[in-house]
Amino acid sequence: MKPAPFAYHRPETLDEALAVLAAHGGEAKPLAGGQSLIPAMNFRLARPAVLVDLNRITELSGIRQGGDGLHIGAMTRQRAVERDPIVARDAPLLAEAMPFIAHPQIRNRGTVGGSLAHADPAAELPAVMLALDAKLQVRGPAPRGVRSIPAGEFYTGLFETALAPGELLVDVTVPRAAPRSGSAFAEVARRHGDYALAGVAVRVTVDDAGRCREARIALLSVGDGPVLARKAAKAITGESPTPEAIREAADVAAAKDIDPPGDIHASPAYRRQLVAVLVRRTLERAFERARNG
Repeated sequence: MKPAPFAYHRPETLDEALAVLAAHGGEAKPLAGGQSLIPAMNFRLARPAVLVDLNRITELSGIRQGGDGLHIGAMTRQRAVERDPIVARDAPLLAEAMPFIAHPQIRNRGTVGGSLAHADPAAELPAVMLALDAKLQVRGPAPRGVRSIPAGEFYTGLFETALAPGELLVDVTVPRAAPRSGSAFAEVARRHGDYALAGVAVRVTVDDAGRCREARIALLSVGDGPVLARKAAKAITGESPTPEAIREAADVAAAKDIDPPGDIHASPAYRRQLVAVLVRRTLERAFERARNG
């Protein structure tokens, strides 16, 4: 298949890109890494009249430390995040999850912002950013300007986000982890690189006595978008992370936090079973890491 005809723009600045998007309204689509959009265009599932290529906009790329946490430009390649020592030190959950994303060839081109804005419910990055309580900065044409959206409010439905027409995701801020925090990521796929049947990203914080002070448990591939397991987090918060308490929280996540879909690869019951196992394993690892600093 080949895509339907389209006009092509390759702006060099963010302002120029926003101007083109504003001029063409809903007929224009931004192009980041193209790992999802181009196949959709080839199958004519997406038929934008105008394609706005963001790859020359250098201000949208890069990883830097800020006073409010780690900043990752939306056009930063996934492979760069995977290999960056600052990410490994300041956002170990993100570093741990990156190798699970497709294959190296995909990560060489795929961008952080492209994956987050595409909002695939089986994608790893949305769930990781939800577990990390990240903030997503989006920018629209004047006078709309810049706004910051918590990851928990960014995803609104199946392949839907809080991005308004003409807006672009420009930056992601990962807050600094509190002392005595630990994290872990796990997923199950039919083959490495395939979309996960279910996955879990966890970050926990413990107090001086070793009890759970805060837990964020984000699930992927079990709903219309990333799912924050609030009931499971509530079940473990304030508790000593004993095997029994962890297992109870995992069972709560599987039974009460999700209503998973079924397909040819996994039934809803099987996805619930996977969530129970994965939440238990990731919580165990996260608490161990929190205790060991």
